[in-house]
Amino acid sequence: MHHEDRSSRATELRALLNHHAHRYYVLDEPEIPDAEYDRLFAELQAIEAAHPELLSADSPTQRVIGKVLDGFTPVRHAVPMLSIRTETDTTAGGARAFDERVRRELGLAEDAPAIEYAAELKFDGLAINLRYEDGVLVQAATRGDGETGEDVTQNIRTIGQIPLRLQGVAPPVLEIRGEVYMRRDGFERMNERQRERGEKTFVNPRNAAAGAVRQLDPAIAAQRPLSFYAYGLGETRGWDQPATHSATLDAIAACGLPVCDRRAVVAGAGGLIEFHDAMAAARDALPFDIDGVVYKVDATLLQRRLGFVTREPRWAVAHKYPAQEQVTTLNEIEIQVGRTGKLTPVAKLEPVFVGGTTVSNATLHNLFELRRKGVRVGDRVIVRRAGDVIPEVVGRVPGARAAYVPNFRMPAACPVCGSAVLRERGSIAHACSGGLYCAAQRKQALLHYAGRRAMDIEGLGDRIVDQLVDGGLVRTLPDLYDKLDAATLAALDRMADKSAANLVAGIAASKSTTLARFLYALGIRHVGEATARDLARHFGRLDALQDASVEQLLEVNDVGPVVAQSIRAFFDQPHNREVVAALRRSGVHWPEGQGALDDAGPRPLLGRTLVLTGTLPHWSRDEAKAAIEAAGGKVAGSVSRKTNWVVAGAEAGSKLDKARELGVEILDEAGLRALLGGTDDAA
Repeated sequence: MHHEDRSSRATELRALLNHHAHRYYVLDEPEIPDAEYDRLFAELQAIEAAHPELLSADSPTQRVIGKVLDGFTPVRHAVPMLSIRTETDTTAGGARAFDERVRRELGLAEDAPAIEYAAELKFDGLAINLRYEDGVLVQAATRGDGETGEDVTQNIRTIGQIPLRLQGVAPPVLEIRGEVYMRRDGFERMNERQRERGEKTFVNPRNAAAGAVRQLDPAIAAQRPLSFYAYGLGETRGWDQPATHSATLDAIAACGLPVCDRRAVVAGAGGLIEFHDAMAAARDALPFDIDGVVYKVDATLLQRRLGFVTREPRWAVAHKYPAQEQVTTLNEIEIQVGRTGKLTPVAKLEPVFVGGTTVSNATLHNLFELRRKGVRVGDRVIVRRAGDVIPEVVGRVPGARAAYVPNFRMPAACPVCGSAVLRERGSIAHACSGGLYCAAQRKQALLHYAGRRAMDIEGLGDRIVDQLVDGGLVRTLPDLYDKLDAATLAALDRMADKSAANLVAGIAASKSTTLARFLYALGIRHVGEATARDLARHFGRLDALQDASVEQLLEVNDVGPVVAQSIRAFFDQPHNREVVAALRRSGVHWPEGQGALDDAGPRPLLGRTLVLTGTLPHWSRDEAKAAIEAAGGKVAGSVSRKTNWVVAGAEAGSKLDKARELGVEILDEAGLRALLGGTDDAA
C-alpha cells in the first residue's frame, strides 16, 4: 500500500470508528457487531504503529494513553465556569419565586405573556469543559474555582461517549460544557467488584466519577464506568450560536455529543412546577443520580438583559430535591438471612428522611466492609438512598466515642434456623448452611428444586411458591409430595381446577428422576448441572456421595477444594440429610448404580466445546445446551481457538463473526442434530 493510500485509509478508518462509537455510546443503536469494530480498530492500530506520522489527536486509538501523570496542569478558563444559584425550597414555591424574580428583573407587567424556560436535569457528577479547536478535542478541564481548573484531557479521552472530533462542524474554537457522571448500575457493579476483592468501596456515584476524572493513571480511569451529558457552552469562535438555550442543546447534540433527552421548554411558573413534579416522580427510575432540576430563561437575548449578580447568572436556578444522603444514629446491628442463605448485617437507624422517603433500616453489606468503615452501635452515620437501590450506611461521622463500644461479630449460628454459619475460603460472605431446612431460604429452595433443569415441576413458579410458603402449606421440600392435593391447590389465588390438577400431576411425575437432576435440585452451593452429573457418574449412589470425605470428593472431575468443602458442609448438617431421606420416603427415586445417569448412553461430543448464537428454529437455547451436555459436550459463552463448532441460528451476532475469523466450523440446527445422532460426517 502506497503512503497516500495508507494515509487515506487511516483517515477513512478514523471516520468510520468515530461514527460507530457515536452510534454505540451516544445513540445506543450500534450498526455493526463488536467483532467488526474490533477488526477495524486493529487495522488502524497496525497502520499507526508502522507509520507514527499518520497518528492524529482524534484517532480512536488515543482514547487510552499509557503515561501516568505526576500531577495536573492548571487551566485558566477563557470564559469563567460559573455556578448556578440553588433554590433550597424543594416545594413548588421555589419555582414560583424564580419566575417572579425574573419577571421583576425584566420589568414585565402582570398581564405580560409567560416567559419560556428551558428545564433540564441537575446531574450529580463533575462539571467539565471540553475545548474543540478546528473540530478536534484538544483539552478537557475541571471547573476548579470557576476561573482555573485542572487539565484532565487524557482521562476524559477514555470516555467513549465524548467524541474526539465533532460531527459535521469544525469551528476554530467550540467549548462544550457538561457533566461527567456514573450510572447507578455501573456504580453498583463496580462497588460489588470492590467488595468481592475486599477493597475500598465508593461512597456514591458522584465521588466515584470525580475520583476517576482526577486519577493520575488514565488506564485506571478507563476501567471506571464514566458517562457524559453536555448542557452548555464555554468560549466559541466561528460558530453561530442559536437564539435559544434549547436550540443550542439541539445543535450540540448534532455535533455528536450526548445531551439528555429529559428536557423541555415550558411556559411560566406553572410549566416549571409541572416539570419539577414530573422529574421528582421519575427520579427513582432514572439510571443515574440527580439532585434537582435546572431552569434557564430560554431566549439568549433575555439572558443577556438579565445578566449576572455576584458571579451567578440571574437567568438560571437549580431547584433541589430532598438530599440522597443524611446523617442519623445507628441504634443496633441485626442480621438478615437472604433467600440464598447469605447473612447481611443490617443497621437499625434512628428514622431519617433521605432521598424522598423515611429510612429506618440500611444495609451494611458484609462484615469486612462494616469493619473497614469502622461503624459501631451508637455512632452518627451517613445513610444513602438513591433510586430503587437498597438504603446503605456509607460511613460514620468522624469523632470520638463517649465510651468503648465492642466491634460487631458475625453469629456462629443462623438466627433463623440455628444451623452453622460458614464462610468459604477466599469468600467475604458468611452463609447459613441449613439450605433445605432454613425458613429464610424456603422459597428459593422450592423454586430451584422445581426448575426445568432440576425436578422440572411445571407450574410451580414464584406466585404459587409465595402462597404455599406464606400460607404455611409447605415448610420443607417433602411437603410438596405429602401435603398438597388438587383441592388445596385449587383454593389458591388465581388457581383454576384444571391448573391445580396439572400441578398435582407434575409434582407426582417429578418423583421419577435421575441422581444428577436430584443432586442439582438440592441447591448445594457451587453444585451446578455439570458438577451434579460428574458427582452422579463418579459415585453412582447417593449414600456413597453423602458419606464421601473431602479427599474422595476431590477425585471427581472438576471438583476443587471450595466445591468439595461445600458438599461436605451440606451433608454434615443433620437436617439436610433428614430432608433428603424424607424426599426418598415420599417416593422420589432414580436408577442407582455406577453410570446410572440421564446422559448414560452414546456420548459423541465427549471432550468437545460448542458455542450457541442466534435463535434456532425448533430448539430453545436451554434445550440445545441440555442436548449437547447430555452428549458429553461443553457449551461455552465465547468463541476461541479451542471451540470445535459454533451453532448459529437466526440473527446470530458477533460470535458468528469471531468463528469465521478463527476458521471455526459453523453448524445450523440440522448439523447439530447430526452431531448429536453420533453421525461422524461433521465430526
